[in-house]
Amino acid sequence: MPSPLFADRPAPRLPAHDAVDALIQRTRRLRGDVDAVRRDTVLFDEDGPQRRRQRALCELAVHHLDHLDENLGRLRAGLPGGDAEGLPPETGAAPDAPDACSLPGRVGSAEWNLLTDECTWSDELYEIFGRPLGSAPLSLDDLPSVLPPEDQPLLTSMVTGCLVDGRPMDGEFRIVRPDGRTRTLHMTGEPVLDTEGCTASMWAVLRDVSELRHGGRTADRDGASTRHAEHIERTEHRLAVELRETVLPPWRGSLRLPRQGRVGLDIAAHHLPSDSGGHVGGDWYDAMELPDGRTLLTVGGLTGHGVPATSAMAMVLGALRGMAVAGIGPGTLMGHLDQVLEASLQPPLGSALCCRFDPGTSLLSWAQAGHPAPLLFRNGSGGVLPTPDGVPLGSSPSASYGQDEVRLFPGDVLVLHTEGLVRGAGPEALLALAPRFARARTAQECVRSLVEVFGGAGRLDDACVLVARAGA
Repeated sequence: MPSPLFADRPAPRLPAHDAVDALIQRTRRLRGDVDAVRRDTVLFDEDGPQRRRQRALCELAVHHLDHLDENLGRLRAGLPGGDAEGLPPETGAAPDAPDACSLPGRVGSAEWNLLTDECTWSDELYEIFGRPLGSAPLSLDDLPSVLPPEDQPLLTSMVTGCLVDGRPMDGEFRIVRPDGRTRTLHMTGEPVLDTEGCTASMWAVLRDVSELRHGGRTADRDGASTRHAEHIERTEHRLAVELRETVLPPWRGSLRLPRQGRVGLDIAAHHLPSDSGGHVGGDWYDAMELPDGRTLLTVGGLTGHGVPATSAMAMVLGALRGMAVAGIGPGTLMGHLDQVLEASLQPPLGSALCCRFDPGTSLLSWAQAGHPAPLLFRNGSGGVLPTPDGVPLGSSPSASYGQDEVRLFPGDVLVLHTEGLVRGAGPEALLALAPRFARARTAQECVRSLVEVFGGAGRLDDACVLVARAGA
């Protein structure tokens, strides 16, 4: 029985691939143009602070255009990416989220002279580090003191490689400003050699990329959360399907019980999944021969989906089978079943139909709990059986349930179904199949007709149908 609150929602649509492809092509063309400007700066003989700053800015632009290209590729694929590469581990203080007073994209420069121990910072770099203008800039020895301990080895390695081995610097680290805020900086730089080829100074350009990295980490965390939620959903769906398959009767398709009286029953049943296939409900069907020779026929359903619904269905169906085997009649059985649900920790709502057929007398006794009544087809026409009193399971403590009887004759077709089969259509759609049932020779043929008519696309919830055909 489906939850009244359930409704399929369409998945959010990703941007059109053509539009994203165009953005990727424009980004790559721009990257080529910036790279050409960067190569031009290398051709000049002049290598003063201004020229080095221009070259470093080009390096930064190329780096971030590559990053943009990568993220656009991830967007086109529609899949969140993995962990961001090249970032320091996120331990200790977390970077601040963007706010009105942050300095996104601010770029500053610095040069450290190894011969004179002089240090020159641009005004922008003072702002990035949160230090007052005119104060002493940080030396290379003091610079690690403003980094978190886990980031200091990275900076030391970059500076050592630049000063000792002459390697350009390109990396990211975090700083803790005097106001306690944590910022992420991207630094590029290279050594400046004297006339003898020795390292005389080191210059660097630093950019505050905190907002970029904050957004990237947020996207990665959201992607990881989405993948985790999808994994849990797939696992729960698999468990619900396995539980349902375990609980439903071991026979599939049709069941012919041995004839013990004037009329025998040919039984067939079918489960129709929802159109989405992603929501496993608590619907059931069952038929079994009882110890006294009579036959149990039942269908029903509980509200909800997934493991909670199928586990509750397992409990209800187990209790129903046990009471039927004990010889309890359908009306009394429904009352006991309602008490079983009321005693559970979180009682679900549900509906059920329970029939007991006596082959010796050809009498079918039945009771219902807020469920559609059985349909009886005879001599090419059909009708709905009169409904005895009964309220949905779990809706009213100490509810009483009535019981009714009808005699079956050879050729009669009895149809039991859950609500999802003809939701909103009423019994008329089922009764219209009377001519086809009259031509059918087996219960399985009747079930095939039902599936042909009601098993198409557009089903919001799963459903069960059981057909019993009386034979001479």
